[in-house]
Amino acid sequence: MAGGRPRTFDADAALDRAVEVFWRQGYEGTAVSELTAEMGVNKPSLYAVFGTKEELFHQVVQRYAENELAYFRDALTQPTAVEVVRDYLDRNAVALTRPDRPPGCLSIQGGLSSSPANSSVTQFLASSRLAGEQALAERLAQARDDGDLPTDADPVALARFVMVFSEGQAVHAAAGATREQLLQSATVALKAFEQAVVPTG
Repeated sequence: MAGGRPRTFDADAALDRAVEVFWRQGYEGTAVSELTAEMGVNKPSLYAVFGTKEELFHQVVQRYAENELAYFRDALTQPTAVEVVRDYLDRNAVALTRPDRPPGCLSIQGGLSSSPANSSVTQFLASSRLAGEQALAERLAQARDDGDLPTDADPVALARFVMVFSEGQAVHAAAGATREQLLQSATVALKAFEQAVVPTG
């Protein structure tokens, strides 16, 4: 048939299944043969529709951000800085421990460490995480400009603290920490954030 065989699979559904595979196994731990089996496509179709394994992974991370990290974007709309951080940390603990999802976070499990041959994957994930940190820093800078945070507050350092903590939560979730345990830790982190931004004089 001219133009090749018609596509016989749902690309969006296949991409969602790829999210699950990479989330469970990481980039290096996932073979193309496992992807084709889970996605229900053959190798030529996978390459034709999604490109190389790394190109597919980029699409997976984007899909993950759109579907699984909506709570982060919602948290940024909270009216005060403390409420932004509380909402994010609480919902993050829930997201990391959903029974219908792999534990932890794709952006952490996906490529926390990799061989030199796959260093571009690690760099890509680091850039993706940094984009979230920058978005939070911008929201906290707006809070400072609005008088919600002290004038000497450092939005960049505060955002880094929150994101470093949440990334640690993801590692613990992947290792088996329960939702209750993560929520307890989130409470401690929120208190630390409040102490850092609430004037004591």
